[in-house]
Amino acid sequence: MKQREKFSSRLGFILISAGCSIGLGNVYRFPIMTGAYGGALFVLIYIAFLLLLGLPVMTMELSVGRASQRSIATSFDVLEKPGQKWHWLKFLGIGGNYLLMMFYTVISCWMIIYFFKYANGSIMQYATAEELGNVFGTIVNSPFLLTGTTFAVIILCFGICSLGLQKGVERITKVMMIALLGLMVLLAIYACTLSNAAEGLRFYLIPSTQPIKDYGIWTVITAAMGQAFFTLSIGIGSIAIFGSYIKKDRRLTGEAITIMSLDTFVAITSGLIVFPACFTYNNGVTADASTVGASFLFTTLSSIFNAMPFGRIVGIFFFIFMTFAALSTVIAVFENIMSFWLDLTNLNRKQVAIINIFLVMVLSLPCILGFSVLSDIHIGDKGIMDIEDFLVSNIALPIGSLFYVLFCTSRYGWSWKNYFDEVNTGKGIRFPKWLRPYVTYVLPLIIIAVLVMSLF
Repeated sequence: MKQREKFSSRLGFILISAGCSIGLGNVYRFPIMTGAYGGALFVLIYIAFLLLLGLPVMTMELSVGRASQRSIATSFDVLEKPGQKWHWLKFLGIGGNYLLMMFYTVISCWMIIYFFKYANGSIMQYATAEELGNVFGTIVNSPFLLTGTTFAVIILCFGICSLGLQKGVERITKVMMIALLGLMVLLAIYACTLSNAAEGLRFYLIPSTQPIKDYGIWTVITAAMGQAFFTLSIGIGSIAIFGSYIKKDRRLTGEAITIMSLDTFVAITSGLIVFPACFTYNNGVTADASTVGASFLFTTLSSIFNAMPFGRIVGIFFFIFMTFAALSTVIAVFENIMSFWLDLTNLNRKQVAIINIFLVMVLSLPCILGFSVLSDIHIGDKGIMDIEDFLVSNIALPIGSLFYVLFCTSRYGWSWKNYFDEVNTGKGIRFPKWLRPYVTYVLPLIIIAVLVMSLF
């Protein structure tokens, strides 16, 4: 068996695992969903579902990774009983990670392009969301620009992974995550000094029953549950791989809580930036449920930056941390992809990186061209990027999470005893034994409900 690499520090594990969870969904989708569904009440329900749904599934992914010392490519092979077929889940995990990178690398390139637009000041001449919408349309309809920038993201991030876990992934991601957190705090402090910041913070932080009257309690609950589930990137082995790189000196419940806390901190802080700005420069209007999408960043939010004092500096800082949020996720998922190959072949990191650079470049082309030469390809009202996003977020993540839960709690899988022993090995917060009925019987039903809601 190959010697398994390990993180050099617990901080590295926490920041990289959080970096996998912390992505663009935290920074733009969370505040938009919060604005669409009424503010503080949505936030409270979201946090409740993070604890009820996200925490146990994350501990299961980490436990499977640490017990097997493998990626999802072979972790189930190691832990399943003879004759069982849980190892078929590797195809869902591997496929889900590649599918995620087929469009996430393209979104990452948008962040880089907008950083340079604010850095050189060219974006500042546009004032309205409509004008900025035209700018965004021009960018996504420029296949050469998107191809070059996306390929640069792929080469950069696989290049970092090729350096190794400690020298590449851990060292670079730690710097990006610390810079991301620092920039967000600075922008939040600045946003809270804006003239109508108090109104935005009141909407965001003080619960009201108005959303129940406007949308209905079930709508608010289901929206918060969906956001809580999808924000953590659980279900396709993206978290399990980092469990395989850590020692057994700490219990995994506390590690999962720390990762989730950082993830939630970024989401909450993004709201502290967005809502004071929207209530000051956009008459309190954020978005409605039908307009949740990345274009919000490049139209509504960019128009707000362009109207602010020091707006260019704010835009530069904002898209720097957006770039870091995107690249930290890409690096984490690329590390997972590389681990598939390292577990299944005798190739080294540099060989795996070269193969996957070309593979992901080819796989990203449909999404890149989906806004131009392939723009006529639709399923319903979804273009290529939306189709790929739907397959990952609405199908692969919930199905993968469901099978992780069943594998860790069923006597036909790894079993509750093995999971319970692994999650509680080391020092720190124990996973409570009295939660067994909930995670065995209730949690699978919640995940099935999320799956059904996301499909229909």
